[in-house]
Amino acid sequence: MEKIDEIKINGKQDIFPGKLCQPPHLISPLILAYIGDAVYELLVRSHLVRQGYARTDEIHSRAVKHVRADAQAKALLKITDILSKEESEIVRRGRNAKSFSAPKDVSIATYRYSTGLECLVGYLYLKSDFDRLTLIMNRIFKYIEEGE
Repeated sequence: MEKIDEIKINGKQDIFPGKLCQPPHLISPLILAYIGDAVYELLVRSHLVRQGYARTDEIHSRAVKHVRADAQAKALLKITDILSKEESEIVRRGRNAKSFSAPKDVSIATYRYSTGLECLVGYLYLKSDFDRLTLIMNRIFKYIEEGE
């Protein structure tokens, strides 16, 4: 079996993205969205904890409200004005990706917009562009807080 290179920081294995098999812009938009979905939910949950929510049931119910396809689609519309040309292209690729499943409670258009946002989050995460990801997520968090 081939040994996978370990990325180490201060002698410990790094859990963050490092050497990928291909550059993030060449990764399938559905794979980017798959990663982005997990990262987005983790960031939303972390934000809620930082806001002072301490009960897991409350964090969960609030997180679900914000990671739903309709909420993600609305969040994407709130950040389009700050996206670079490259980021807009990643979102477009995510929106146009043909998924084999979609939630029954939202339109295909809404689902595709949410996939576009997840694709962008996954792309920035795998690209290790955490400063840009933070800026975009902070804009989304501001939008979320204004809606509550």
